Amino acid sequence: MNARTDPSILALPAPGLAELPSGVRMPYLSCGVGAPLLFIHGSLCDYRYWNSQIGVLSQHFRCISVSLSHYWPAAADGLQGEFGWETHVAEVAAFIAAMDAGPVHLVGHSRGACVAFQLARAYPELVKTLTLADPGGPLRIDGSPEAALPPATLRLRDEAAALIERGEIDAGLEMFVDSVSMPGIWRKSPAAFRTMAADNAATLPKQFRDPLPAYDRASAAGVSCRTLLVGGEKSPRMYRDNIEKLAGWIGQVDKRTIAGASHGMNVTHAAAFNRVLQAFLGGQAG
Repeated sequence: MNARTDPSILALPAPGLAELPSGVRMPYLSCGVGAPLLFIHGSLCDYRYWNSQIGVLSQHFRCISVSLSHYWPAAADGLQGEFGWETHVAEVAAFIAAMDAGPVHLVGHSRGACVAFQLARAYPELVKTLTLADPGGPLRIDGSPEAALPPATLRLRDEAAALIERGEIDAGLEMFVDSVSMPGIWRKSPAAFRTMAADNAATLPKQFRDPLPAYDRASAAGVSCRTLLVGGEKSPRMYRDNIEKLAGWIGQVDKRTIAGASHGMNVTHAAAFNRVLQAFLGGQAG
């Protein structure tokens, strides 16, 4: 999840604020012209997570990244409502409508990929294409029990949440980030990423109390648009397993792996990620 500063992101415009019917004010960044390309962040992130994509892909698309409710800078806003993936699905749908942007090319990472997946199922008229990068959430396979996180992972997450709630932010973030990427990645991450994660640390205990829905054959059949599945070669197995199963369940699907990358592949290997996404969207720019 570490990043290098790309000159193309230094001139990004100031963020905007969309007023949703629920009363939530959703911060967003918009840059470029053309077909709308909307990015949804995952855990500990916000609209800043996609700067390496917006700075490049805005040459071809109207790139929009949002901060979901409870995430920075909306965490300072008192009108946030309940935290939950279902709430976030509804918010992004309302945002697309409020911006008169649909149908969009929709991209989600990790927990944000689950939100994007569920949005594509519930609001197919709003989504032209779907890209899921290391989609988070459990698997449910016909005839088998629903996949569950190993007890050791659950204990680690409980400990990380407890550290954050006690104010030991850096220790809690290091424990969690290393577990979903690779050992040592937190300390190798640049100040910009660590600042963003610290700004969103309070959301981590909330998300642990809001388990994501399982992917299964029936839910995947509800995705009717062209879909790209992107994984990091070194990403934890749970993400790679999700991609393998979804590749067999979704009708119109393409699958790509970012060589040498782990969970934060769109940041650590931004150029490769951008090329994969641009190639997928190349015939869908209108």
